[in-house]
Amino acid sequence: MTDLLIGTTNAGKVREYADLLAELVTAGVTLKNLRDVGLATFDVDEPYATYEENALHKAQTYAEKSGLIALADDSGIDVDALDGRPGVYSARYAGAGATDQQRYEKLLRELEGVPDEKRTARFVCVVAVVDPKTGAVEYGRGVVEGRVARAPDAKAFHGFGYDPVFVADGHSVSIGALPPDEKHAISHRGRAARAALPGVRRRLGLA
Repeated sequence: MTDLLIGTTNAGKVREYADLLAELVTAGVTLKNLRDVGLATFDVDEPYATYEENALHKAQTYAEKSGLIALADDSGIDVDALDGRPGVYSARYAGAGATDQQRYEKLLRELEGVPDEKRTARFVCVVAVVDPKTGAVEYGRGVVEGRVARAPDAKAFHGFGYDPVFVADGHSVSIGALPPDEKHAISHRGRAARAALPGVRRRLGLA
């Protein structure tokens, strides 16, 4: 049995990766998260200015600490009216320990008075996968274009993070209100995971 460490304790991410990497599970891979390997309280910072650098830093650290092939991501929302903020600082946008709601409420406050046509934004996710034995790295990048809504979507039952206030192009509801299969098909994390999947399969000996 082969293990793949998903470098997160975020319950939303754990659920999404279980769906996105279901074909690996079918092939006999066990997906583990940081709690499963005793690293739940091991905090890895995100000190870099790009999603790629932060994702690689986390994946390398988790692979080294666990001895397992490790997948980690860095993701965020880039808002044009805010010159790309919060970007790589999305998770820390409202300060340490802030909730998802506090983060997106701060974003909405900063965009008060900005008309719909200027509320364009995109979700970005970069996945990095590191093999601790060889140091080999695989990447996947996903982007979904859209806009920031004026208020959170009360029907955003399937999302987390900024999902309740982000409406992807071609949709009239937030990405968090889409059924999981539909969300995964267009989401930044879904696209990044699919881009990385061939490399992940190689590292796991499944290609």
